[in-house]
Amino acid sequence: MRQALLATLALAAHATAAHAFCGFYVSGSGDKMFNDATQVVLVRDGTRTVLSMQNDFHGPLEDFAMVVPVPVVLHEPDVKTLPKSVFEHVEALGSPRLVEYWEQDPCYRPPPEPPPMASRAEGGGGIAYEARKKDDTVKIEAKFDVAEYKILILSAKDSSGLETWLRQNHYQIPPGAEPLLRPYVEQGMKFFVAKVDPKKVAMVDGHAALSPLRFHYDSEEFSLPVRLGMANSAGTQDLIVNILSKSSRYEVSNYPNVFVPTNFDVKSSVKTRFGEFYAALFDRTVETHPGAVVTEYAWTASRGYHCDPCPDLDVSTQDIMTLGGDLVGGLDNDFVLTRLHARYGKGELKDDLRFRIAPPVTGGREEYSSPNKLEYGAVKSAQNFFQARFAIRHPWTGPIACQNPQRGIWGGPPNGNNQVIAASKLAFVPRGKIALGDVVERDLPEIKVSRGRTPAPVSPQSHFAQPPPAKPLSFGIGGLIALALIGVGSLVARRR
Repeated sequence: MRQALLATLALAAHATAAHAFCGFYVSGSGDKMFNDATQVVLVRDGTRTVLSMQNDFHGPLEDFAMVVPVPVVLHEPDVKTLPKSVFEHVEALGSPRLVEYWEQDPCYRPPPEPPPMASRAEGGGGIAYEARKKDDTVKIEAKFDVAEYKILILSAKDSSGLETWLRQNHYQIPPGAEPLLRPYVEQGMKFFVAKVDPKKVAMVDGHAALSPLRFHYDSEEFSLPVRLGMANSAGTQDLIVNILSKSSRYEVSNYPNVFVPTNFDVKSSVKTRFGEFYAALFDRTVETHPGAVVTEYAWTASRGYHCDPCPDLDVSTQDIMTLGGDLVGGLDNDFVLTRLHARYGKGELKDDLRFRIAPPVTGGREEYSSPNKLEYGAVKSAQNFFQARFAIRHPWTGPIACQNPQRGIWGGPPNGNNQVIAASKLAFVPRGKIALGDVVERDLPEIKVSRGRTPAPVSPQSHFAQPPPAKPLSFGIGGLIALALIGVGSLVARRR
């Protein structure tokens, strides 16, 4: 019954947007603080959860802290810092990608193949590739330091008492945070307060780059408490959750699920504006499916075939061990990476995201169901091989000097130097400047887009306004130690 699961919650935003965040920031100066980017990796096996997170933020460094609800008390051995590269690798592996194909010489005939050699036993072991987070209503349950973080674990009898404690200790709680704190206090959650020493924080391009943190806990439910993060929202938030398990893909259980349209050709102009194109495609998908969480990637990584095509950066065995494989085991050879993407405005999210195992699907590969029909969309399958993949094709323009030319055979460029372009930091790209109908090479009926035509507007609806009702949460002994310091967690075990 032990299941492994790794989740990456990456946040992005453009000029008026903020990245999603499962906790909130507090500042002694009273200045507003906004989370710019949060990536979370969650490794889960049975009831053991290992949470890793990386965060950037806007705001004053002096007297700054993060507050995240957790279901149990964490201690110093449960928390450590990580290198940032592991998050880049996970993000790159599941990102939407653009590829190019060149039509091969229609008159080329390959030389006959030599007879097969005697088979040899393959060596075993390892993965088949390498790589390219004074008031009696509040109690201090634990206190320790990790790198630049001074960490407190608090318990509170009521949310207003927690707010009072923060103010008495020279922190200004974000406006509107107290009602968001209330349900977590009523559930008996603890609060992870990670104060930062500004003298130990590096600044990168004007942003404070905090050391990634990792901690582990036990839990029964698998969910993300994203509502509390809206206290630091500056507008629309993008939430990307990458879940990596031993054998299963995941979807949300309390909101609609939809697959992004995939595996169609686009015009060559998309190459220099791929981020804008994909943001337009994603926005149209959620516009036509209000309140949905979009699946962008679900792929079984096994020896020799863990991505197609593969990005420059990749997830290595060492990355997996760093993110929690050393605590759960079994993720060093085969795993399934699921990437889920949601976008919502402040106040639209009425419930935390809750996850469930979903059946395997395929889609987004250079595979043909018939000689001239490329696989399209998501199709049920025995294994997960689904990705958001788009192609630019360059037809053959050279001479054709044979009687029976073979057209439609696609491969790499003449110089052999092919490139895979990934869509990253999608919340930062310009929006509303690409008309999908002008750049796609086929109709996309699932999102009501026709080639060569401007899509008709969809009746505006509040995304995430009416999620299915959820059971009230409670927690008990061994309950999830949800949320590692900046962003993930509303995982809560049942009291009974």
